[in-house]
Amino acid sequence: MRYRTVFFDLDGTLIDHLPAIHRSYAHTLPQLGLAEPTYEQVKRAIGGGLPHAMRKFVPAERLDEALKIYRAFWDRTMLEGAEVMPGGRELLEWLKGQGVTLGVFTNKHGPSARRLCTHLGLDPWLKVVVGAEDTAWLKPDARFAAYALEQAGAEAATTCLVGDSPFDVQAALNADWGFVGVTTGTHTREELAAAGATDVKDGFDALRAAWSGKTL
Repeated sequence: MRYRTVFFDLDGTLIDHLPAIHRSYAHTLPQLGLAEPTYEQVKRAIGGGLPHAMRKFVPAERLDEALKIYRAFWDRTMLEGAEVMPGGRELLEWLKGQGVTLGVFTNKHGPSARRLCTHLGLDPWLKVVVGAEDTAWLKPDARFAAYALEQAGAEAATTCLVGDSPFDVQAALNADWGFVGVTTGTHTREELAAAGATDVKDGFDALRAAWSGKTL
């Protein structure tokens, strides 16, 4: 391993939480007199943090109202159906065994992200979980990445971000980190490549094989 620190994006990368996210949108929008979104519409909207995504469904003047409804429902139901992506636990365990420092770097609400990681039993492998509202910034702002590095005690030159969206690609580029894309979430291999990703894997088994010098 040439990296000493690896950060993982959360939704669509380390965990599959889309059913809970869609459920919360489906609960929220009809209460505002708006159509219930499809699963695919929600999948295509997320990635830049909740307010950014919600603006794709509600007018600006009703954003605060929508967020209040969403967050109340989310707090009650967010743990239902959350799952670690296939091969995720095995990859974390292997990386930890290689002496790599591990963390989560996400635009998901920070307290929610930490609650999820604890619920899914990921805490023993993770040094830090950094998310929205932990700072004034979100991905792809380089200041957010600098904060995550500081929390992990890491250096940019030996840090890699694993993610599933163009936000992740740009965050890594802005921070001078390495980047590996995975096609487990919201974007295709072609979309990640168009955003600047030069290394994209179809899942964690392929990523672990590549990092361990094996061929699947």
